[in-house]
Amino acid sequence: MAAATGPKRQDTRKFFENLSGAGKCIAVLTSGGDAQGMNGAVRAVVRMGIYVGAKVYFIHEGYQGMVDGGDYIKEATWESVSSVLQVGGTVIGSARCKEFRSREGRLKAAHNLVQRGITYLCVIGGDGSLTGANLFREEWSGLLNELTEQGLIDEKAARSHSQLHIVGMVGSIDNDFCGTDMTIGTDSALHRIIEVVDAIMTTAQSHQRTFVLEVMGRHCGYLALVSALACGADWVFIPEMPPEDGWEDNMCQKLSENRADKKRLNIIIVAEGAIDCHNKAITPDYIKDLVVSCLGFDTRVTILGHVQRGGTPSAFDRILASRMGVEAVLALLEASTDTPACVVSLVGNQAVRLPLMECVQMTQEVQKAMDEKKFDEAVRLRGRSFENNLSTYRLLASQTARSELQNSSFNVAVMNVGAPAAGMNAAVRSAVRVGITEGHKMFAVNDGFEGFYKGQIKEIKWGDVGGWTGQGGSLLGTKRTLPAKHLDAIAEQMRIHNITALLVIGGFEAFESLLELYEARANYLEFCIPMCILPATISNNVPGTDHSLGADTSLNAIVETCDRIKQSASGTKRRVFIIETMGGYCGYLATVGGLAAGADTVYIYEEPFDIRDLQANVEHLTQKMKTSIQRGLVLRNENCNENFTTDFIYQLYSEEGRGVFDCRKNILGHMQQGGAPSPFDRNFGTKVAAKAIQWITRTLKESYKEGRVFTNSEDTACLLGMRRRAMVFQPVAQLREETDFVHRIPKEQWWLKLRPLMKILAKYKTSYDVSDAGQLEHVTRVRPKENDASAAI
Repeated sequence: MAAATGPKRQDTRKFFENLSGAGKCIAVLTSGGDAQGMNGAVRAVVRMGIYVGAKVYFIHEGYQGMVDGGDYIKEATWESVSSVLQVGGTVIGSARCKEFRSREGRLKAAHNLVQRGITYLCVIGGDGSLTGANLFREEWSGLLNELTEQGLIDEKAARSHSQLHIVGMVGSIDNDFCGTDMTIGTDSALHRIIEVVDAIMTTAQSHQRTFVLEVMGRHCGYLALVSALACGADWVFIPEMPPEDGWEDNMCQKLSENRADKKRLNIIIVAEGAIDCHNKAITPDYIKDLVVSCLGFDTRVTILGHVQRGGTPSAFDRILASRMGVEAVLALLEASTDTPACVVSLVGNQAVRLPLMECVQMTQEVQKAMDEKKFDEAVRLRGRSFENNLSTYRLLASQTARSELQNSSFNVAVMNVGAPAAGMNAAVRSAVRVGITEGHKMFAVNDGFEGFYKGQIKEIKWGDVGGWTGQGGSLLGTKRTLPAKHLDAIAEQMRIHNITALLVIGGFEAFESLLELYEARANYLEFCIPMCILPATISNNVPGTDHSLGADTSLNAIVETCDRIKQSASGTKRRVFIIETMGGYCGYLATVGGLAAGADTVYIYEEPFDIRDLQANVEHLTQKMKTSIQRGLVLRNENCNENFTTDFIYQLYSEEGRGVFDCRKNILGHMQQGGAPSPFDRNFGTKVAAKAIQWITRTLKESYKEGRVFTNSEDTACLLGMRRRAMVFQPVAQLREETDFVHRIPKEQWWLKLRPLMKILAKYKTSYDVSDAGQLEHVTRVRPKENDASAAI
């Protein structure tokens, strides 16, 4: 991992070295229902706390442990959170605590904290746990006065512990907390659901069955909604969208239409809190009986239950938890007497801090709106992530529009370019169906631009893309061929098929292709049409976006393999693994995979390193082998250095570590490109493609004059990417300046800011720029319309 030296930073940046934890005591607890990823958050809090010089305590069994004291509150060490990153649930335990709800209970808890000098508290839990923490903070000075009066603490102790600072992180699989796009555990729960749905689909297909699946979500339909999007379910029931009277007939009609379309199975997803418009519960058994009596279909019910809470955390949840844990410690160190208790959360791709009670009040307002049957209001309060999911679902579910819409006379072509990436098929399916809904004729181009110039173009219908969301790779076929040498033939094919808009789903080659077509507009009228790219590559090396389709699936493959490799070392001890990842010159997979797998060192092209750095890394591992953690994990991006190859690093470590540790190497290769897409990639692909087609429709209408489409402005050849908090359409001509074409990477990459965080969690001294850390913001209620359009996924 290159030593932590680097180019001198500008003075405008703020570094956390000035934030010392010396003399401070931080306690961390998990409360309420468990969620995968909580351990990653606990690990990050402990290690960041120790790193800044603070004492960190575990409070075992949640608030119950805080009330009971004694051995339930123990000092944490660096090693005590080793190997917990890949473990589901919470290793420090969680419990519901009635006693903490009474003032006597909170008095005992305050006494236990003061005895150990703890005045900084990090709470990981749901809204109930966080509300309890805030009440505790508000009562703190009164509780200390009472303890002083009772003679349990002296005046001096009361003065030196006069302030209690609290930071919350939301751990909840339901994703029911307002103010954050994703809570810790939600992505992993979606992984469990989608694993089950994928497995059920094969048996349902064999027997032409209908399956009704119940997923968790008593008050929030997020899991049901996103899993329905991610698996292409026929119908979904969620508390926020009660069906109108007569829904039974509508649902049965849709199911029988789907069967008539040669679909051999039906999937219906029900949130456990689903209701109809009269507040009557809709149960899986009721739906099953309905389908059997109306249609006579062979129907089965599966209730997923606590399977959704279990299992290992996904890569996304590990990264989220690690980022949030570090952010929580920074927030505690920066807290002053007038700082309100805050929660650290994620909006788009950015960490933010929000006042805890504002979020809790907003969350309670959602329930109030639902109780008053103001469902649209409840959806709006849930936030833009939920809103986007719901509007995409409605768009894809509006099959009625197919026959009612007049044909728009626009022909839209969809194609894949570059290497295959998981999620491409979900994007194609969404684009085709939304395009048909909007009244366009959709055309599929096989085998990228090679297929384009050879005329491998055919119309694609609604039923042709059924069941595509869960398929890995590229069903349309994809090639790396660029269009520049075949412009005449491509223009000719566009004329023949009267293509009036183009959607390209692919990686860096897709970006280069669109640039070439844009630059050829001066010579070819055929290219003067709306064109859009959706970045899809496991390398995540396309300019103009923080996330590319396929990268999340690839990260999960890397993390899963690293977990197995680490486990194999638990028996042999004193073993270091050197693992090579893909990515070309882009170190995203290696860095973020390293953060999620708990790597000691990661070598990438973007951060040059020399033999002295390699030597320092070997020395660091030698020191580590003297502790109780006797294994090491080193990741190397395939093109990080032409001379320091994987073999070279393996041989160097083997020689330098002789007698202390032995080495093994592993080249992950194409397993990173394969596999079924992760829930994130299915959902992301579905939403961005729907957004792109809507943009294409708007642009087509604007550029349709005198019976034909013509546009040559740069803002009609765009890339749709996620930038921090928003999804934005950016002209490819402008992105040219941001690109290093030799190494096929963007000149600036957001994830490089995660590297110091990874080094800190691996016990390296480094500089961590906190100028980009979350500032305390307020929960926004009413957003301008324009923002809605570019809301983050």
